[in-house]
Amino acid sequence: MLDDRKLAILRAIVTDYVSSQEPVGSRALVDRHNLGVSPATVRNDMAVLEDEGYITQPHTSAGRIPTDKGYRLFVDRLAAVKPLSVAERRAIQTFMAGALDVDDVVRRTVRLLAQITQQVAIVQYPVLSSATVRLIELLVLTPGRGLVILVNSTGRVDQRPVDLLGATDEQVADLRGRLNAAVVGLTPSAAVERLSTLLDDLPPELHPVASMVTATVMELTTADPATRVVVGGVPNLTRFGDQFETTVKPVLEALEEQVVLLRLLGEAGGTGDVTVRIGHENPYEPLQSTSVVASAYGHADDLWASMGIVGPTRMDYPSTMASVRAVARYVGRFLAEG
Repeated sequence: MLDDRKLAILRAIVTDYVSSQEPVGSRALVDRHNLGVSPATVRNDMAVLEDEGYITQPHTSAGRIPTDKGYRLFVDRLAAVKPLSVAERRAIQTFMAGALDVDDVVRRTVRLLAQITQQVAIVQYPVLSSATVRLIELLVLTPGRGLVILVNSTGRVDQRPVDLLGATDEQVADLRGRLNAAVVGLTPSAAVERLSTLLDDLPPELHPVASMVTATVMELTTADPATRVVVGGVPNLTRFGDQFETTVKPVLEALEEQVVLLRLLGEAGGTGDVTVRIGHENPYEPLQSTSVVASAYGHADDLWASMGIVGPTRMDYPSTMASVRAVARYVGRFLAEG
């Protein structure tokens, strides 16, 4: 267990290294921080911190830098995540104002997180268990080919091409009307149940095309948006090329894998406040030179997903955690009110 003085020195090393990007020496700590002790005492405490694995010396004559273990203790000992200023909160509200639907909210959230943290932003699509079907549109594109469009109560729009099997325009219009009459206002599970019996209520001449179209509508209705992740700010990684153990390429490749990103958010986001995974705490090897700061967002038990950022372990954790938490809370309220 480290005493308060050693914890203060560790905090100072983390703070200085994040801001300067240079190893930190004992003399610099005494000059920059009101530690109340001599450089010799600081050197002794740094030796203890190094022996216990909280800091390391990258070169023989260099100062010290934090290890993953040092960053972890630093994050764990933060008294609280600092609140954003009024100006920062207003900027978030302004950026998100006017979002048209869930897709627009997700896109804006990714851009916002990437801009204010200067890291790579990851946002998982929200799952709204109480969303209902608002509209089904069935369009004829060319003879025999059509497009099914499904709009739900959140404004989310999904579409998929469909084979119309030679149905006439009148039959397509008739089927469109019957589909809307059957499922508009229903939740996805109720809509699927109703669609499964819809053929029994249709005239025989509509059965062939109705089978194709209802199957497509059911696929769209049951598609799980939570398996979708949007990434933004990837160019921000190029600013930190020297912070990775080998090259930035494995990190970039990992960020292209949706399954990897879902796993990161799922394990780091949780359902509580901001969580942080640092370096080798990440389960996926190419990302073990990064940290993930994530938070769940949503409202009550109806809407939950996760968002967060990925960046080098040398990051401004207090500011990044505050930004992720603030954006997550605002987006959750925004979607609940929308």
